[in-house]
Amino acid sequence: MQELELKTTIQVCQPTELTPEEQHLLQLAIEATARSYAPYSKFCVGAAVRLDNGIEISGSNQENAAYPSGICAERTTLFYAGAQHPEVPIRMLAIAARGTDGELTDEPTGPCGACRQVIMESETRAGSPIRILLYGRKYVYVIDGIRALMPLSFSEF
Repeated sequence: MQELELKTTIQVCQPTELTPEEQHLLQLAIEATARSYAPYSKFCVGAAVRLDNGIEISGSNQENAAYPSGICAERTTLFYAGAQHPEVPIRMLAIAARGTDGELTDEPTGPCGACRQVIMESETRAGSPIRILLYGRKYVYVIDGIRALMPLSFSEF
C-alpha cells in the first residue's frame, strides 16, 4: 500500500501586510456583509472579486425559507461575474463574515464545499488560479488558488 501526503500552504498575515488592491477588495467584501439577507442563520457573508480587466464585483449570501434555496456570497459573486463578464478571468476573491453577534469574525471564514467547487471551475475556465483572501479580525489567510483548500477535486470537465 502506498501513502499519499497532501500539503497545503496558506499565508497568514495582517491586513496592513496586504497590497492596497488586496486591502480594497477585502473592504468591499466586508461592506457586502451589510447587504446579506440571513434571517435564519444570522451569519452574514460578503464576497468580492477583481477581474483581470480591473472590474470589481461584490455580493452577499441570500437565504430563503425553502432551505437550501438560498445562495452563498461566493457563488452569488462568482456567478454574477461569470454572467456579466464570461470571457474575463477572475484574478482575486475576498471573503468576510459577520457572526451571529453581528461582529466581523475573529478567525477567517472559508468557503463551503459547493463554493469551493465553483471556485475550482472558475479557475479551470480561466486557466489560472484565483488568489483567495479570507478575512478575520485577528489575521487574514492568503491562498494562491483553490487547490490548496481542495487538493482532491473535480477538476476535469
